[in-house]
Amino acid sequence: MANHKLVDVTLDESTVVRWSADVEHERRIAIFDLLEENSFELEKSADEAYEGPYKLTLATIEGRLNFDVKSTNDDLLMSFRLAMTPFRRIIREYFAICDSYYEAIKTASPSQIEAIDMGRRGLHNQGSELLQERLEGKIKIDRQTARRLFTLVCVLHLKENRGPR
Repeated sequence: MANHKLVDVTLDESTVVRWSADVEHERRIAIFDLLEENSFELEKSADEAYEGPYKLTLATIEGRLNFDVKSTNDDLLMSFRLAMTPFRRIIREYFAICDSYYEAIKTASPSQIEAIDMGRRGLHNQGSELLQERLEGKIKIDRQTARRLFTLVCVLHLKENRGPR
């Protein structure tokens, strides 16, 4: 359905001094792509009659991933937190392989770069699938939406655990 989509996505940046240019670039691309094409449907909300479109604010609060979903009139439809613990291993491995990928681009052969990139995409897919599972019963999203949201979860994880790069 055309209304089952996000029209605004915001990351709570209240505790961030600044992100590196690379992280900021990834954040902007993920949000742009997400707003261009997404599938986002509340499975239950404070206003059962509201079918979208939606505004989403993501934040980390006390080590948990916070979702605030609002109507386009800024009425709160759903707010909940997910534990970050299930995501930590995938995110840690994803950051490590991303670091390897960026280093490989400088000196490695195309086949080595491709192998690292396949691993990077695989971990990103795992994180996206986990996010879809954790949102089950709350928010229904498609695979591409999950991938882009997982990118934003990783950016928030930087704020929470690594600070700006």
